[in-house]
Amino acid sequence: MVISIYKLTDKYPKEEVYNLTSQIRRAAVSIPSNIAEGIGRQSDKETIHFLCIAKGSLFELETQMYLAFDLEY
Repeated sequence: MVISIYKLTDKYPKEEVYNLTSQIRRAAVSIPSNIAEGIGRQSDKETIHFLCIAKGSLFELETQMYLAFDLEY
């Protein structure tokens, strides 16, 4: 998914590089990163915490992608 997001956002307008493009890419990278960190933790409670953070990043990414679609990127 992250690779697809990078390829897709590479086509966005250059004035968005430090705005929406950056936000979308950071949210996309955050999802698998938090999943990996959670799985690497020593307790179920910590794992669940990081999975919840990943889920939040997923919703953030979804919202940003809707915005990009609405802006016709």
